[in-house]
Amino acid sequence: MKASDSSREPSVVITGASAGIGRATAIAFANRGWSIGLIARGRERLHGAERDVERAGGRVLVLPADVANASAIDEAASRAAKAFGKIDVWVNNAMATVYSPIATITAEEIRRITEVTYLGQVHGTLAALRYMRPRNQGTIVQVGSALAYRPIPLQSGYCAAKFAVRGFTDALRCELLHEQSRIRLTMVQLPAVDTPQFDWARSRLPRRLQPVPPIHAPETVAEAIFRAAVEAPRELWVGGPTVKAILGSFAAPALLDRLAAERAWRGQMTDEPARARPDNLFDAPPGDPGTHGRFGNRSCRHVSAVSEAGARTILVVTALGAGAGIAALGFMLGVRNRRPRAIARKRGAPDALFEPW
Repeated sequence: MKASDSSREPSVVITGASAGIGRATAIAFANRGWSIGLIARGRERLHGAERDVERAGGRVLVLPADVANASAIDEAASRAAKAFGKIDVWVNNAMATVYSPIATITAEEIRRITEVTYLGQVHGTLAALRYMRPRNQGTIVQVGSALAYRPIPLQSGYCAAKFAVRGFTDALRCELLHEQSRIRLTMVQLPAVDTPQFDWARSRLPRRLQPVPPIHAPETVAEAIFRAAVEAPRELWVGGPTVKAILGSFAAPALLDRLAAERAWRGQMTDEPARARPDNLFDAPPGDPGTHGRFGNRSCRHVSAVSEAGARTILVVTALGAGAGIAALGFMLGVRNRRPRAIARKRGAPDALFEPW
């Protein structure tokens, strides 16, 4: 693709774009006529995503690279900027995880999860900034998770990496504000999604993997990511379970610990026994699984999304409403209790007889 072919069109680069959420997101941008750079390791999957994006009407640049390799991501960004003339949006979506109790996970596995899920987003962000800063414009979208606020058992490395992404993103946001930069930064916190990762993630669990229900279709989540790229809220919380998990982490973290210890432990496994299969932690398995996992009949086709500011406003209004209700109830009880006390004083009865329980 020549720069002149697409320099007038909006452009986006997406990591982890060969399958699942990343592939669905690429299609969502393609439906609007964007030029799209696809970054992932698996060439077979990348070419499948390329065909899907072209069918949806988008221009495609295939960029095979491992997000854990900073120089490879720099090279991919350079190729995209040259082909598109600019990079308007960069979506950091690539991730890796291991399903295992902490007692049996290895240091090497934790390091790889961190290199892909955390450092991969750092590498992508730094590469995007190199091409956005000269123009003083662009949007970087970090694909996060409810687990960036509410960790669960059996995915300690992944949860820690998502927490780290949130910390890095918030620090960068402060620096961009200090610079009075027009580059926008947003993080999308996702719910459970029906993607193929549950058939390729490394696992030591005794039963087959599943996302913790309720499960959402990747296309609906991709639309939320596109919305975040256009509107750039500070954060976008996708799905009711995400909102509840995040707000619950603020309000009752110990309660959520106890719930996660049981429900999230069981909820990550089906009733079927685990099967031997290749995983994608260090190498992309062969084949092209596409966008969906095996939970389509259980997936929600519609999902709500609310900005972090909107969610906090709802929480404050709800809290104020509850507080006003409690205050009104207290006032009414006080009025009821004062009436017999006043009558008793006139009759000489002791006040203690009328103290409330």
